[in-house]
Amino acid sequence: MSPADNSQSGIDAADLERLTSWLGERRAVIDEALTRLLPPPARWPAKLHEAMCWSLFGGGKRLRPLLSLAAFEAVGGRDDLSYDAVLPAACAVEMIHTYSLIHDDLPCMDDDDERRGRATCHKRYGEGLALLAGDALLTEAFRVALDPQHYRGLADSEKIASVAMRLAQAAGMSGMVGGQSSDLGFEGPVASESEVTFLHRRKTGELFSYALFAGATLGGGSPEQVQSLSKYGETLGLAFQVADDLLDARQDVGQRAPDADETPSFPALLGEEESWKRALELEQQAHKELEAFGERGELLALLVSFAVHRDH
Repeated sequence: MSPADNSQSGIDAADLERLTSWLGERRAVIDEALTRLLPPPARWPAKLHEAMCWSLFGGGKRLRPLLSLAAFEAVGGRDDLSYDAVLPAACAVEMIHTYSLIHDDLPCMDDDDERRGRATCHKRYGEGLALLAGDALLTEAFRVALDPQHYRGLADSEKIASVAMRLAQAAGMSGMVGGQSSDLGFEGPVASESEVTFLHRRKTGELFSYALFAGATLGGGSPEQVQSLSKYGETLGLAFQVADDLLDARQDVGQRAPDADETPSFPALLGEEESWKRALELEQQAHKELEAFGERGELLALLVSFAVHRDH
């Protein structure tokens, strides 16, 4: 199969409908929790709160918190606990992700005017307030993740602390921010495949891995289950990036080499056919990490197949 005819071929119609239904229902749960866990506008400078919500509720997929909920289900967390036992950690990673997008869009970074079909935060509210909105979401993420009162039905401060520590590692110098810093250092198509893989494992894979770690840990998963799901998250993150690169390459008429300020893509380094093979290999690796979960791992298996085979 070539990358030109891979659209949704990894999932049949019934499974796609099942996955779509699951995603829609859980997105609503996550959006409600985000609204509840953020302080109300009356307790904030009005414009700061407005700028935060402009980006946080700007049409994101909620993929990272959805992964936390899926991992929570995979280890049986829903058998004994409600989603309230995992939602704070899930919402925290969405706040971290949103802050990173606000900062990425700033003129000193990617200098983007639009995201998801509307003005970026700094174009609507100015650079200063956008910077502060990102800072506030980063800070709020840890308030939400660390407060035991947010985890209704879960009275395990040690687990909560371990999840918050993992979030700090995934978001900071050894994770997402470190990957972004490496990204700034690339100058044209000089990177090797190993360098680009390492960059994306930090920029994207670490937060994905955290999301699975959080859901599995708070759901009462065994050390083996937590390790397998964390590895699945890391692999999913890389597969997602390779698939994104392939979509971008197919949308560009006459594939060009990256500009000096662009991250080298997998198709630019390997070609489309080899990149497509790599995406399929990653899909299989992710599925392998789920084998021990049986039926409980089916939704996560569908998620990685959707990520690899999607057409947008």
